[in-house]
Amino acid sequence: MKSPTSLGPSADWKRHMRSGGPKQRLAFWLSLWWGCGFMPRAPGTAGSLGALPLYALASLGGPFVVFAVGTLVTVLGIWSSSEVARTSRASDPQVVVIDEVAGVLLTLAVAPAGWPGLVTGFVLFRLFDQVKPWPVRRFESLPGGFGIMMDDVAAAVIAGAILLMLQWLHVL
Repeated sequence: MKSPTSLGPSADWKRHMRSGGPKQRLAFWLSLWWGCGFMPRAPGTAGSLGALPLYALASLGGPFVVFAVGTLVTVLGIWSSSEVARTSRASDPQVVVIDEVAGVLLTLAVAPAGWPGLVTGFVLFRLFDQVKPWPVRRFESLPGGFGIMMDDVAAAVIAGAILLMLQWLHVL
């Protein structure tokens, strides 16, 4: 969940998106995951769902490829969300959902193949991203794009650990 002082979808994002050059516009579109962040309700869930086509493509290469793509999205997200936060003057803009994209990909990298693993991984990630138990919440206080991204990476680590435990217990 984003901080209450974050700019939401009702803010004038078109003005922010037009305020820079091609690099700035790319940062906005990446951070908003091609528009998922504009959803008026549950933009984080929309961003997480928006990650699934990329997951489907990456999963053709196996779990390592999914993890590598999730890591790449994390690195791109640190840069792009820093740009959006700087331009909008919001510490964690609600419209930025690339953090959810990275978190879902990193979680699903350890999910077993098939619908049960996909759904369980998705739900676990969204749960830990929204509830933000210790130590997830601590990462939000990190500066800029690093803080925007790392709380979701921490939520993914916890969700992934639970997925691995469920597999070890033969529940999944």
